[in-house]
Amino acid sequence: MIIELPQVGESVTEGVIGKWLKSIGDRVERFDPLVEVVTDKVNMEMPSPVSGTLTAVLATEGETVPMGSPIAEMAVDGEGASDDAPPVSAAGTSEQSSQPAADRIGTLLKDVAPVGPTGSGGPISADPPAKTRQATGRRRYSPAVLRLAEERHVNLDQIEGTGLGGRVTLKDVRGVIGRSAATEETRDTAPEISPKQPTQTDVDGERVLLTPVRRMIAENMVKSATEIPQAWTLIEVDVSSLVARRQAIRDDFREREGINITYLPFVMKAVAESLKENPLLNSSWGGDAILYKKRINIGIAAAAPDGLVVPVVHDADTMSIAGLARKIDDLTTRARRGQLKLDDVQGGTFTLNNTGVLGSVLSQPLVNFPQAAILTTEAIVKRPVVVGDGIAIRSMMNLCMSFDHRIMDGAEASAFINAVKRRLESIGPDTGVY
Repeated sequence: MIIELPQVGESVTEGVIGKWLKSIGDRVERFDPLVEVVTDKVNMEMPSPVSGTLTAVLATEGETVPMGSPIAEMAVDGEGASDDAPPVSAAGTSEQSSQPAADRIGTLLKDVAPVGPTGSGGPISADPPAKTRQATGRRRYSPAVLRLAEERHVNLDQIEGTGLGGRVTLKDVRGVIGRSAATEETRDTAPEISPKQPTQTDVDGERVLLTPVRRMIAENMVKSATEIPQAWTLIEVDVSSLVARRQAIRDDFREREGINITYLPFVMKAVAESLKENPLLNSSWGGDAILYKKRINIGIAAAAPDGLVVPVVHDADTMSIAGLARKIDDLTTRARRGQLKLDDVQGGTFTLNNTGVLGSVLSQPLVNFPQAAILTTEAIVKRPVVVGDGIAIRSMMNLCMSFDHRIMDGAEASAFINAVKRRLESIGPDTGVY
């Protein structure tokens, strides 16, 4: 039986095989964690949709696989092994099953209870890709095997398969490729080079392969930089009153809520209200149209153990400053622990990045594709400024924003960032938190 990588959301088109949690020949129970999968949203542990024995691995660790592609084969309890067995996704559906799809299709991250990462449930199409049914002569091959053989010009008919029923696996094809490469290398190696002589890599540094998460981040950054024509703007904000208000409520808030009140929820409240006033900033590019978003879901860039993640505060415009503080603390804490669910990082319509916590006073962020803009809050610094006809020491903060110039021009971007500035500078001793 073929096991497919399940669909986990409309915006997630592919995943990277992080680590196989079961080996070929292992007994696997239904819903046991089978493989770690890394997407551009979050890591997750994919459970086995059936009980049986793992007989073949079709996608190796580090390989990028489209959602819905075959990744493994299993001998299912109570069924004879057959090459014609229908593919099964992690939702547990197949061509021969009349049972509804399970509501849960993954266990997100390690040591986290099973959840439904799409939040939508519903059946997943079990129709196998056309290539799954392709055959050369009387033998059958998976799409991944066919693709690799075509790319590397390997004759599959000459390979003795080690998979179930003599089936040719990716491991078999890579073995042939590796042996061929080794032969070529031996033939072309110059005899005068001593094996003890240090290579350029040995002298200059170490080559470290990318982790799946780092690779995903790199791909998304390239997509942002190459597909979005980005412009940038900066504005100074006098946050002296904000600093005083936070200082006044800090101890009481910690005693009442059990968490610290930071500047970020104040800023997020101002951003959410400004997005309602300037809905163009809460949109995305649709090719021949601009797509306005109905909900205001603000992502907050956070450093996680494996790289940058952007958990999302959904419906941020409906929350108080205290509510935003609680939600931000929850998301950032779970991000640091690697405990985010897929729903926590989906649906963002605008991104807010607190680069000031790193000591930055000026930055030029990349727009979080496919959103319209991203705003950074920089470090709050005391400096002399002109107030009226005099000079005073004030707490100043820079707001920096990158935006998609296809969607808006400088006038619209400036209207939004000035709306945020106006709201932050209007915070006073009577500003409500609850």
